[in-house]
Amino acid sequence: MEKKSKRRFVLLLSSVSAIFFIVLAANFQGSFSAASQKPTKKRSTKPAVATSFVSSLVLPVAGNVYPLGYYSVSVDIGNPPKHFELDIDTGSDLTWVQCDAPCTGCTKPRDLLYKPKDNIVPCVDPLCSAIHSAGNFKCESSNDQCDYEVRYADYGSSLGVLVLDYFTLRLMNGSLHRPKMAFGCGYDQKNPGPIPPPPTSGVLGLGNGKTSFVSQLETLGVIKNVIGHCLSREGGGFLFFGDQLVPSSGINWTPITGNLLDKHYTSGPAELLFGGKATGIKGLELIFDSGSSYSYFSAQLYKSTLNLVTKDLSGKPLKDAPEEKALPICWKGAKPFKSVSDVKSYFKPLALSFTKSKNVQLHLPPEDYLIITKNGNVCLGILNGSEVGLGNINIIGDIFLQDKLVIYDNDKHRIGWVPANCDRLPKS
Repeated sequence: MEKKSKRRFVLLLSSVSAIFFIVLAANFQGSFSAASQKPTKKRSTKPAVATSFVSSLVLPVAGNVYPLGYYSVSVDIGNPPKHFELDIDTGSDLTWVQCDAPCTGCTKPRDLLYKPKDNIVPCVDPLCSAIHSAGNFKCESSNDQCDYEVRYADYGSSLGVLVLDYFTLRLMNGSLHRPKMAFGCGYDQKNPGPIPPPPTSGVLGLGNGKTSFVSQLETLGVIKNVIGHCLSREGGGFLFFGDQLVPSSGINWTPITGNLLDKHYTSGPAELLFGGKATGIKGLELIFDSGSSYSYFSAQLYKSTLNLVTKDLSGKPLKDAPEEKALPICWKGAKPFKSVSDVKSYFKPLALSFTKSKNVQLHLPPEDYLIITKNGNVCLGILNGSEVGLGNINIIGDIFLQDKLVIYDNDKHRIGWVPANCDRLPKS
């Protein structure tokens, strides 16, 4: 890998089965590969913004919080279409797939990789500048390709080039669409950490930046810039794009509070409640991130939450289980537990009360912050973010969002949720 310039990074947290993608910043410079294709002539992938939308798109979701540690969907890319299983990630913008250009460090066999066909996006394209941090983007020639590099907190990385190809999408009204969209062709993957990467082909970037999957679909006039997911506690669920499945009432809405340059789904301030009572912990800013299996609190918030939980367990028939390696904080009983239902009476509910929105709370019963391991122990699904380089960032991960319809409305700059049955796909 050539070191042509300093690189800021996309942070991926891969810890104890948790997959976490969150874009902090990106400065992409590099080269394709020794076997790279010549870039195409200057062109723009930015069409005129459409004023009407056709329908909504629903994709079945596979995966779970534990033991897999990720949720994914299958998308069809190319002509003829080829299946690619991608992690769903509202914490980052760029969609990328493992790419045969050729590929270094790919986890899929060669016949399951994406093969570019003279469809590289030039660096003069507006979508290329959109994935670079302001002030650090250099496009020296209109013939230069649009390179990217993402680096992760577990020291993994993906290096590649932006390409343009067809996505085959069957909408809820039965219509078939094949929009041509930009995504990353990752030809150099590194995963030096102790935890192996998930067996997926890449990442489906669902952030609210211009290069995200949903933003491109809106620009092309396919769907509105609205995302929703329903992740089942039993595994699976569904992901949707567009507003057709947004309930007309009953949703808890809170505004997206990040600035225009912030591509994360951030909301707050919020207050932590324990057992329905105020804790005095206020002013919390939180990022909703479907790419994170577990939730991550800043050091002080984590310490306070852990103290509340452990103090309340005093006198109850649970003992520390340091031998359990699934998560950092675990307990065991007199005999192995089969489900959270066996222990939920020992734990009080948590809640996050969003103070800018009247009576809006994210209720977190014990099953929304605990898991039962293969050994029958119960573990806390809230981790210390400072131990993985997150600093003061607080992340709401999948464990908090199970069995809820969660909606990211980019048109109205708000996030909403409502309890739901995520085990059934919505009908067309």
